[in-house]
Formats: sequence, C-alpha cells, structure tokens
Amino acid sequence: MQSSNTMITAILDRARAGIPPERRDCRQLLSLAEDAPETDQLLSAARQISGQRFGVQGVIKAQIGIATHRCSGACSFCGFGDGVTAFQPTVMPVEEVMDRAVALAASGELHALLLMTMHDYQFSRLLKTVSAVRAVLPPCTQLAVNIGDVDTHQARELAGAGVGGAYHVCRLGEGVDTALDPVARRQSIRAFREAGIDWYTCCEPIGPEHTPAELVEQIFLGIEYGCYQHAAMRRIPLPGTPMAARGQISEARLAQITAVVTLASLALPGLTAVSVHEPNLPSLLAGANGLSAEAGANPRDTAQNTEAGRGWSIERCKALLRQAGYRELLRADGTTMPLQLHPSFSTKE
Repeated sequence: MQSSNTMITAILDRARAGIPPERRDCRQLLSLAEDAPETDQLLSAARQISGQRFGVQGVIKAQIGIATHRCSGACSFCGFGDGVTAFQPTVMPVEEVMDRAVALAASGELHALLLMTMHDYQFSRLLKTVSAVRAVLPPCTQLAVNIGDVDTHQARELAGAGVGGAYHVCRLGEGVDTALDPVARRQSIRAFREAGIDWYTCCEPIGPEHTPAELVEQIFLGIEYGCYQHAAMRRIPLPGTPMAARGQISEARLAQITAVVTLASLALPGLTAVSVHEPNLPSLLAGANGLSAEAGANPRDTAQNTEAGRGWSIERCKALLRQAGYRELLRADGTTMPLQLHPSFSTKE
C-alpha cells in the first residue's frame, strides 16, 4: 500500500507532466494539514506549473460597485443582504461610472473592468451603463459584469452592448446560505457561455467549515463549464452578517486551495489566469497570477467607497505582483506591457 507521501508525490509529478489531477486527487491534496511537508510540496509544484504556463505575466482586473440597496439574494456573508445591510440605497450616475472607468483603465494595464450590481438591478439601466462605459474603455480592456442571474436573451443583449466577460458563481452553500437558486445560477453560466461571453468563476466564499469534498465540487464546476479565469476567495467575517461567527480561514489555507485550483485548471488549456481574492503574497507564490482592485461599493466592506476601506488599488496590486516575481501584465487582447509602478506610488499606501 502506498504511503500518503508517495501518493502526493505521484499526483504532483503527473501535474508537472501536464496531467491534471482528478477529483479524488484534489480531495487528498485539500485534506493535507496547512503545515504538512506535503503541503509545501504542493505549493512548490503549483508555483512551478504556473510559471511554466503564465511565465512572468500577471493579470489585474478592477471592479466598480455601482449600486447599493437591500439585495434579495440575502447572502448570509454579504454586506448587501436584505435585513443586514447598513448601506443607504444608491445608484452611481452613469457619468460617474464612466469617469471612474476612464481613471481605472486609462493606463491600459487592466485586463478587465467589471461593473457590479445587486442581484435584482434594473436590466435596462444596466444596458445603458454598459454601452456608455464600453465607449470610453481602451480596446485592450475587456468590459465585464458581476450581476444577478440572466437568461439567454439578456446575455446576448449584454454581449451586443459590449460586455465581453462575466463573473458568475454558484457559490459554496448556494441556496442554503443564500436565497438564490443553484439551478438558476448554473443556467446563467450557460447563458453567458452561449452568448460568447468569457466566464470568470471562483471557489468562494471559503470558510473554515467547508470540507475538501465541497471545495472540490465547486472547483470542478469551473473546469466542467469551461471558465476563462478561475480563482479562490476566502470569506470575510463582516460584522453584522449571520456567518461572521464562523470565522475565517488563514492565508496559508487559502494558498493551499489556490494551489489545487492551479493544478486542476491544467484541464483548461485556454485559461488566462488563476486569481486570488483578496490579494495576498502566499497565494501568488502558490500559483496565482491574477489580482483584483476594487472601487465603489464592496460586499465585504462597510465603507460606501471601498477605496477608503478594504479595496485594493491597481498600484497596490501591481506592487504585490512584482513581489511575487511578475514583470508583465497581460491584457484582454493578448498583448502585454511591462509591469511598472507609478513613480508616486508608496508601499505604505
């Protein structure tokens, strides 16, 4: 009978040879203790595989939260949830969204700019905003959305208005920790894919209670549906939310999960990035090459404008990518540019 160390070594050797791990392999990798020697081997292998795949190319996305109100999604971990939110109802004027988009994307460094709304945001208003923002974005920056569920017709309308990407997740605990329908979430993913929109997904929101089996099933949803970018994100125990008392996983555990996402994503030859949120160095050293900046409203923050709270700026994301050894930025049109910090940037930001 093979020892645990021998089996882990075999899984990692196959991954180095380009053979993605199966579900059972990933469950075994996620069952390792954070401080186990085999976990160190996993992190090292994921970093090596990521380097072979992405080289020194990092990816930065930015998101603008353009609305706040009580959300019918009622996610137990979200600061926008109905019965939980302390945010006043607001809708960012189209002109302000355009100005923010120009400021974020003017340098051409962004791979994608996402517009985030509540689950039940008015679709006609969204289309108007999308069209206006697409008109002012550089061609090298993809316009993406992080919105509620859509049908095939709506997805095609979004594509026609200039949307090239969509972040959509059937989350851990969907339908239990949220008021959303897991079937509808998956149908929306299919609708985006059928409309030709690149699909971004993530294993999230990860908490201490989630088992290796639960994590693997969500990771492999991204594999089976053919995501454009995969990711891992830990849950933030936001004060006042029902799930805050369950606590938070460590950055070490998040890095371990990110490493497994990196290995499993070998099954997706067209993948452009493995991202991690919120930004942290251990996960970048475990295979991640993508980070996200945030502006406006943020479901993991109590600040009306997350720039004054948890949200990272593009420059902070760039600085962290450089610490991890990335020296170029990949844009959505396939071109790259040097990863250079602005002269005025301070690491104390």
